[in-house]
Amino acid sequence: MTGPSGETTFGPMLGGDGRPGQLWAMLPRELAAVFRPRMLDVADEVLREIQRTIPDYARPLDGAFGKALRAGVQAAILQFIDRIAASGPLPDERRKVFVGLGVHELAQGRNLDVLQAAYRVGARVTWRRMAEVGTRAGVPSATLCLLAEAIFAYIDELSALSIEGHAAAQARAAGALERRRRRLLDLLLADPPSPSRTVQEAAAAAEWPLPHRLVAVALDGPADVSGLDALEDLEDGTPRLLLPAPSDRAPLTAALAGHRAAVGPPVPPRQAGRSLATAQEALRLVPDVLPDEPLTWCEDHLATLWLRKEPFLAAEVTRRRLGPLTALTPKQYNRLAGTLLAWLETCGNVREVADRLAIHPQTVRARAQELEALFADSLRDPDDRFEMILALRATLS
Repeated sequence: MTGPSGETTFGPMLGGDGRPGQLWAMLPRELAAVFRPRMLDVADEVLREIQRTIPDYARPLDGAFGKALRAGVQAAILQFIDRIAASGPLPDERRKVFVGLGVHELAQGRNLDVLQAAYRVGARVTWRRMAEVGTRAGVPSATLCLLAEAIFAYIDELSALSIEGHAAAQARAAGALERRRRRLLDLLLADPPSPSRTVQEAAAAAEWPLPHRLVAVALDGPADVSGLDALEDLEDGTPRLLLPAPSDRAPLTAALAGHRAAVGPPVPPRQAGRSLATAQEALRLVPDVLPDEPLTWCEDHLATLWLRKEPFLAAEVTRRRLGPLTALTPKQYNRLAGTLLAWLETCGNVREVADRLAIHPQTVRARAQELEALFADSLRDPDDRFEMILALRATLS
């Protein structure tokens, strides 16, 4: 402000409530002329202090890195002085500088902690030098306090712009990565299989190293699988995943809790489509054929799934090998068929059969005599025994 004698004076200008939106209007515009001549020197000092105190920035200021950092510091300081003089919002071209710094940090693989630390260093150095210059120029302490508040409010504004740029770039990167991973999933599930080189290139672009063996998962509906490193397609009517074959079932079981799903058998990547087809078939068979479990592991039911793929042959094997049971009542059939399967799978161990069926060993011996009378030599022929086991599994599933 100009006093009666024409000299420049600096009143405290403390009207209002001191909120950030009012700070610029509260600062005397004449302050800009006081500080502007020293600001380029301050910019160099800020750069040196940032490099001295922040290891990530402690490298030569050349190339794109040096250009971006120097431009950011200079723009921040000069814009601060311009804001004192005009008290207007940041112009779009200046906003882009600080949005761009957030984008640059993401490109360097960093979060915003380092950049925000640099902002704080810049604010501290700038305030220290402005306080020295202002004191020598006779700026009242109340105005200097207001100036300090404006500096740190300004730094918050710049940080917000960098956060905006960082978040927007992160969203774009995530979207691009998601599209590349979806393409990789489609290539792996293609029929006929995609060329190996095409799949390898797509895997590199998707940042998803191809495992030696993988599994497909068929789900009954969309699920939150963010905790899994999986290729996913949860949007259409047949939600599915591809992921490395797990050595431990517990994490996948926990991740899919609350959903009905089936995990296909582990296969090489080129056979991912077969793993998915098996998982989808298993999901259709629960609970009518396969056990009523939330998560079905196809590895546990390969024989049943195999037989279901060839119903005519399964029926023929059943007709040939279980013919002696056809004259029984349904109750008798289930009783003896269950005993026969347990007997064959335990190689005739009476105690194991009794434990499996929860019956007395003497009952097992009585039923074994009935089976001996019905099947005679077939119980001792390896081929007949194998086919009987298949037929019983198809019948009793």
